[in-house]
Formats: sequence, structure tokens, C-alpha cells
Amino acid sequence: MTPPRKLVFFVRGLSDSQVMLEGMSLGLTPTQADVFTTTAFCDGRVAPDSIYGLLHRECFELFADELFSDLFCDVGRRSVPPLIVAVVMVLQRIEGCSDREAVDRFTYDARWKYAAGGLGFDYPGFVHTVLVDMRARLAGSERPDRIFEVVLEMGRRAGLVGRRRVLDSTCLYDAVATLDTVTLIRSAIRGLLGACDRELQDELRGLLRRDDEYRTAGKPVCDWEDRAAREELIDALATDAHALLGALDGRELGSVLEQAAKLLATVVGQDLDQGEDGVFRIARRVAKDRVISTVDPDARHGHKTSARGFDGYKGHVAVDPDSELIVATTVTAGNVGDGQAVETLLGDDLSSGEEPSGKEPGGEQQPLSVYGDSAYGAGSVLDTLEHADAEIMCKVQPPSAPAGRYPKDAFEIDLDAGTVTCPAGQTASLRPIKDGHIAHFAGACARCPLAERCTTSRSGRSIHVGVYEQQLQRARARQTDPEWKADYTATRPKVERKISHLMRRRHGGRRARVRGSTKVNADFSLLAAAVNLARLATLAVTHHPGGWTPTTA
Repeated sequence: MTPPRKLVFFVRGLSDSQVMLEGMSLGLTPTQADVFTTTAFCDGRVAPDSIYGLLHRECFELFADELFSDLFCDVGRRSVPPLIVAVVMVLQRIEGCSDREAVDRFTYDARWKYAAGGLGFDYPGFVHTVLVDMRARLAGSERPDRIFEVVLEMGRRAGLVGRRRVLDSTCLYDAVATLDTVTLIRSAIRGLLGACDRELQDELRGLLRRDDEYRTAGKPVCDWEDRAAREELIDALATDAHALLGALDGRELGSVLEQAAKLLATVVGQDLDQGEDGVFRIARRVAKDRVISTVDPDARHGHKTSARGFDGYKGHVAVDPDSELIVATTVTAGNVGDGQAVETLLGDDLSSGEEPSGKEPGGEQQPLSVYGDSAYGAGSVLDTLEHADAEIMCKVQPPSAPAGRYPKDAFEIDLDAGTVTCPAGQTASLRPIKDGHIAHFAGACARCPLAERCTTSRSGRSIHVGVYEQQLQRARARQTDPEWKADYTATRPKVERKISHLMRRRHGGRRARVRGSTKVNADFSLLAAAVNLARLATLAVTHHPGGWTPTTA
């Protein structure tokens, strides 16, 4: 007899220990018609081109229970049918519901049961933790984003996914409160103590000097108006933190305790400086990769623009501008630049030799076209796209100089000759440096009549030429073409509309519903799948024996 399969997954952010889910076998969605089904009631009332109408017609083709069979054991009590759970998860994301609200909608809203294959009015609901369990099972599987993948494959088979991609990102606010330095350090100390076993915890508590057991959450009591009291508290917290870390140094630690110790070391090191008097004080700086919460250590301070900051993550999307389907998503920390997500978003498109969607085998391969605003105009991104032979439609900002002086593009840079010629006709040689080349005009600026319009430096003007200068020059030359400008202007804004579709719900749109980059990434992918289904419904995509076909272009 074959032993039952068991599902094991890792809980990110909590521990690396294996957590065994309850043994449960695959439940099956009922297919036999019932007298009291929602089909007869909703047909004619629910629009066929709505997401409810599409799911009603195609849910068995999209989310067949067998698609999720690897998530369950061969024996055990029956699960809620995965098809039903998948439909509820999709509708939950498109309507912005919490888990409890989603289960209530399924129980009492006829459209939700209609979308799940036309279930009966009296089909029972289920407890909201079923959704939590399904997300955990998917996260621990080899295909955690299978719902998104299945929906996207539906669009591909319908010939709706071509070789054009528009890239953009949007901010996702974290689901926790950003902590101040005092609360952050105290919370990290509590987390470390909580990760210890009883014996080690008693040992470490004996090293603490503050009159604080670190058992409850919150900011410690202090006269916050008194500067001396504040400094004394900060120094005492730092002293306790260093005592704990010193006691653990060199020991063999479990993964959970090791993670807690690293977090404590990080928050103390990023926010505090020790003065010459040996007292720890809050540093007069902001660390480059500052942890902002011990509850969600992956969240970061981010800036969508120079004047607009946020705390949390960035959600990145790649959109097909012709069908307006989202073809890829990823989530990064809020302080990660947009260009760093390009390779993840484009994935196999950068090196794919597959036939483009809608072409017969042996047909001419269409080039990959990538559109993006100036955030994707970095030299490294341009170099990646050039190596993939992509048509680059990413905007590159022109160089600028302070006070209206001559910008870099006023100088003639000859990379082959290794020279730079200034507006006054003076030439300087390029010399190699760590991150490219540099040309110094030095004494030539002292007697130049254009010096005031060029530089205020006593040592003269210098021009830095980065390692991607050629890529940037080619990109700036391309975007002067009127046809390039017209194509860019007509195409790139389509991603803005798609992002507005993703962010329109208050719950689970702009504000993340979960914590940790892995969970936020999965949730964002599910949201994209739901938005894609709504778009496919509008295009009236239907399944037939030969595949999927849109009836609306």
C-alpha cells in the first residue's frame, strides 16, 4: 500500500522548522444538477461578460479540483473542494474582502455560488480558516502561483499575449505600524527572549539591567519631555541588547533564535551610535536599508517620487498593452529600484525562443518590445534589454547640471578615441576609474571664456563616463525620433490604468493584507489573476474543444 503523501512547508519569518499541516484528502466539487441551484436564478440576471459569468462557465476548466491534488493527502477527511476555495479566493481579491467577509459572501450571495459552477442555494459555507490553510498549502508547494499561471495560460491560448511589455510599479503600504527606535529595539529584545527555551531565557534574563521583564509589547515608560531621561532609556536598552548578543556569541543557535539575534543586532546597529563617553545615542542619520518593524522585517522605507514617501513594499507588473493582461508580477522591498525587478518581470521573455502567442510553429518570431518610464532608463537595464535583442521603449532622462550650466550632453564624448570635447573646443582624455572613466579639464577652465556657464569648481570641470555610456547615448538618440515618441505616448500609459484596477479596493489593494515579502508577493499575484479574469470576461473568452477563443477584440 502506498503511504499517504504529506505536505510540509516552511513558515517564513517565524521559523525554519517544518510544520505539518493536518492530513486531509481532496474534496470534489459537486457536478450533478440540483433543483435549487443558483444557475436558473442567475442566468439572465448576471452579465455573461462579468467575472461571475466567466467563472460560472469556465471554473471547471480553469480550477479543476485535480489542479490542487498535490496539496492534499491520499487519505483523511475530505477538504472543502479546491475549485470552490479557488473561486472564493479570486472573488475575494477582486472585491477586496477579508477572509470572514469572503466566506459570508459565498454563503449568502447567489453570484458567488453561481461563479463556483452553479451551486445550490443551500450549499453550506465553510470556516474562514480554510482560506488561510489553502494559502499555506499553496505557499509550500512547487507551484505557489498556479492560480495566476492558469489564468495567464488561458489568455495565451486565446492568442491575447504578444511580445510587447509595459513595466511599472506601485507602492504597497505594509500591514503593520512603523516603529520608532525605542519601540523597535525593545520589541527585538522581546523577540529574542521569546525565541529561547526556558533554561536559556532564564540565563539571559539574569543579564538584563533595566527594570523591565520585556514580556509585554509597547513603548516603555519614560518622561519623554526630559532629554536626560530619554538618553538614559536608550542607553539602557542598548546595554541590555549588547549583553544578550554577547552571551549568545559563539553558541550553536537554532534557526529561529539565530534569526531573532540577527534582527536585534540589525536594529541596534542601524539606529544607535556609541559616543566617546561610552553612551549609546540615536544616530543622526537614516540607515540605507533600515528595518522599520520587527513584526514585518522585510518592509522598508520607500519613495515613489522624491516628495512622496511610504513604508512597505513595491508591487511590480508587466502588462501586455494590446490585451491589457498582466503577464508577470513581483514584489520587492519599498527601497528597491524599479530597474532591479526587470529580469524577474520579463523572465523567459529575455531569452525565449518560443513561438509568439497566436503564431503557427515556424512563423516569424516577433521581437520583444519593452516600454517603461525613466525609472527603467538606467544603463544596466538598457544593457540587459540590448543583450536580449529587445526593442527598447524605455525613456531615458537627459543629463542635467545645476544652475542651468552646461549639462553632460553639451560635451562631445568619443568613446572610441577616449576623449571628451567641451563646448569651448577644449579636449581632455578619458582615464579609467573604478566605475567607468573620467575626463578632467583642469587648467583649461581657468582661461576659458565659458567657464562661468560650465563650472564653479576651482579644479575645473570633470566629466564622468559610466560603464553604460554607450547604451545611454543610443537610447537618447532613439527617443528623439517622432515615431518613437508617438508609440511611447500611445502605449506606456496603459499600465497606469491597469495599476488603478489593482489598487481600486481599499482592503487588500494599496494596503497589504499580510506580512512578509513572500506572503505579500503571493497575495499580489492572486490579485493580478483576479484582475486578469475580469479582463478576460470583458473580452468574452470562452473554452471550446480546440482551446480558448475571445469573441471581443
